Amino acid sequence: MVLEVAMLMVKNELEQAFETSFRQASLLIASMPGYESHELHQCLEVPRKYLLLVKWNTLEDHTIGFRQSSIYQTWKQLLHHFYDPFPVVEHFIEVVSCKRQE
Repeated sequence: MVLEVAMLMVKNELEQAFETSFRQASLLIASMPGYESHELHQCLEVPRKYLLLVKWNTLEDHTIGFRQSSIYQTWKQLLHHFYDPFPVVEHFIEVVSCKRQE
């Protein structure tokens, strides 16, 4: 499992429009082979800052399967104009995982 991580800085006062477009874009990414799940979190201290977490089966599912697809072109049209600056996307693998015991 690969975790894609992106800190998204949305242009001032476009947060609601971004969230609406992101809901549409969510359907696109969720349809991709190798996609597992995603989460979008808004920062409490800086409301225009969002954290995107996407789980993929492999790095290539994201970098090749999604990024080189026609679906990605629609994703870009829906979302990329909201960002300033454009986000850096990084990929992580799990090293340690813990869950609270009930």
